[in-house]
Amino acid sequence: MGVSLVTANAADEVGTCCLVLHTHLPWVAHAGAWPVGEEWLHQAFTSSWRRVVEVCETLAAEGRRELLTLGITPTVAAMLDDPYCLNEIHRWTGNWLLRAEELAASRQSHLRELARFEYGAAAACLGDVEDRWLRGGAPILRSLSEAGVVELLGGPVAHPFLPLLDDRLVGHTLRTGLDDARIRWGTRPTGIWAPECGYRQGLERSYAEQGVDHLLVDGPALHGRTAQAHPIGRSDVMAFGRDLDVTYRVWSPKSGYPGNAAYRDFHTIDHASGFRPARVTSRQTPPEDKAPWDPVSAQAIARRDARNFVDVVRRRLLDLAAKTGRRALTVAAYDTELFGHWWYEGPAWLEEALRLLPLAGVRVTTLRGALEAGHGGTPVEIAASSWGSGKDWRVWAGPHMADIVDAGMVMGKQLLSTVDAQRSQVRDHALDQLCREAYLALASDWAFMVSKNSAADYARSRIATHSARFDRLRRAIDSDPVRASGIAREYEHVDGPWRHLDARLL
Repeated sequence: MGVSLVTANAADEVGTCCLVLHTHLPWVAHAGAWPVGEEWLHQAFTSSWRRVVEVCETLAAEGRRELLTLGITPTVAAMLDDPYCLNEIHRWTGNWLLRAEELAASRQSHLRELARFEYGAAAACLGDVEDRWLRGGAPILRSLSEAGVVELLGGPVAHPFLPLLDDRLVGHTLRTGLDDARIRWGTRPTGIWAPECGYRQGLERSYAEQGVDHLLVDGPALHGRTAQAHPIGRSDVMAFGRDLDVTYRVWSPKSGYPGNAAYRDFHTIDHASGFRPARVTSRQTPPEDKAPWDPVSAQAIARRDARNFVDVVRRRLLDLAAKTGRRALTVAAYDTELFGHWWYEGPAWLEEALRLLPLAGVRVTTLRGALEAGHGGTPVEIAASSWGSGKDWRVWAGPHMADIVDAGMVMGKQLLSTVDAQRSQVRDHALDQLCREAYLALASDWAFMVSKNSAADYARSRIATHSARFDRLRRAIDSDPVRASGIAREYEHVDGPWRHLDARLL
């Protein structure tokens, strides 16, 4: 049964809902194009990130504020401001338009219909890219933040799995990442999405030292106590937990809205054009027998599923209020790429859900807004945890990952010892690049890909590339500073994000 769509007064509110989106990819510039590498950036931007921003802007134009909490990692922020990455996005979007034109000549009527749809989508995206995104993503994100439409979360540079890092490296990656956000957006975030929601005891001290006062963990890390944010131990750092009962209603390993028969099937591809022509149809239907995708009917299902989600949220908040005796909070958190990339209809669902939640008596706000509304609870002790399989560290530090973990530990120690040995009042860009190469090698993405056997060879090659550069540069720093400077400039030209990174701050 759906909710009654009448405007609710503040006194009628049943509780608060925070939608939190995590926008991240590894640094892929100049590191392979297709099928892995830069292709990920092009698809994520065109099918998801830009469309989610468009949803926020549409609702903001109607006067709506505090729509959602949007995590943008320093890696994504850097790629969205990088001239090379933006030019490649522009090129890819133009090719998308050409592919749609070619598909229009198909002898199959459903592919000709798809061609018309794709041409319109590509033309709209290309116009948007040329009108504003080519000047960089920072002004667009900054305007949404300054208008109070979204809360932007920051994070450490390169997105390493923080529980495995030395505290000095944690502080440096985090400080550099938050400074990066201040440079791009004008404000240093006080909230972060910790990479992989990873936690170990003591990380809250590093967070507090860098001005972070709230972050997201997975629901089991809070022992299921997700109806409020909780101080971590004796600190003032507040942990919000994903409410899996609500989150998994949208996306789960076994079920969720994107599996509906009418939605566009992500896994079925017309390889001649690169487009996805089929609807899900059923899990048992072979790709060649799947029914053609109908965007109109799929949009109608997205609106229906949004109404169902609102009903789920409302009932969850009422149940929590009955148990706790106070208005409760639910936090639903996802990778941003779910909305548009993995689930094509996701942005339409998101827009509809954000419209309907307030009408059902649910306050929609950001994590910061939830704190200001008093959704804070008692302190909790958090165990070593993540949002990965098993909710522990097995994805990033399990026995099958021992070689990657051990190499990362050695690299971290070598980085610290090299920087300590070269202490100087003068900034050394060779040491700065040494840090970049280490952090790029330590990105949590690589261990995840190896653990899940998803483009594992690419992941190992990226680790090997940055590790080899790190070793060559470290030896040059120790023996020949002039040569080290030249090597650093060579590497910086290819992989030089976060130019403000300062090794002296280690």
